Amino acid sequence: MKRILFFMLLISIIAAKADNENFSIGARSSGMANASVSLNDVWSAQQNQAGLGFLHNSAAGVYYENRFLLKELSIRGAVVAVPVKGGTFGLCITNFGYSSYSENKYSLSFAKSFGNKLSAGIAMDYLTTKIAEGYGTKGVFAAEFGLQAKPIKRLNIGFHIYNPTRTKLADYTNERIPTIIKLGADYNFSDAVILAVETDKDISQKAIFKAGIEYKVVKEFYLRIGIATNPTLSSFGFGLNLKNIKIDISTNYHQVLGFSPQIGLTYNVIKKKEATIND
Repeated sequence: MKRILFFMLLISIIAAKADNENFSIGARSSGMANASVSLNDVWSAQQNQAGLGFLHNSAAGVYYENRFLLKELSIRGAVVAVPVKGGTFGLCITNFGYSSYSENKYSLSFAKSFGNKLSAGIAMDYLTTKIAEGYGTKGVFAAEFGLQAKPIKRLNIGFHIYNPTRTKLADYTNERIPTIIKLGADYNFSDAVILAVETDKDISQKAIFKAGIEYKVVKEFYLRIGIATNPTLSSFGFGLNLKNIKIDISTNYHQVLGFSPQIGLTYNVIKKKEATIND
């Protein structure tokens, strides 16, 4: 009975909010409390499109999060990145919810690096919200923009803004998609240790601070921990690097709502010449 009441409370809060939150996806960054705005990998297609500009190989990934151990609150995602002459294209699809309430995001992005010190990326998103019981589905367009810079060796800085135009979801209530600004950095103390910090600010909410550490135990195995505020979350996880396949498993812990386990699978297309050098 308590679980049913708990579930109904969560669903009622989310359904009332219905604002297409820009969910973080990627189990690597989840293990670091989602301090990811300065990281660059295929998951940058969602976290900060500018990171795609530093990619040299095509890659794809899938992600699943069982939020608070309730399948009705699950988050699913898929990303693809394809470098081309002049830049990198990215595609990201995310889904949150269940049959009676769901939010979807379809995002196409492009990023370009300017040398090895600066990269910029943009994305056009199509966002849908579906509410059952006769309410139907509403879809709107939004945009994103990001920058990443490497001013000195081992230091990466990232900036990202989601929905700078404050797109409306519903005219009759003046309900808008959230506008979120992110600023962060990561520092590579060595080839084995990365510290990432980030501040997120929804213009209508309090700022969130995040910090995470990734430690490469050996070439094939990584450990990660992190912490975030507003609400207070702790996170931990690990990753396995099996040549062109990466498996990441992590979980976040909310002191009231409990655990949210995540799993991600990434496939990197390694060029034959590069694979030979690495071997």
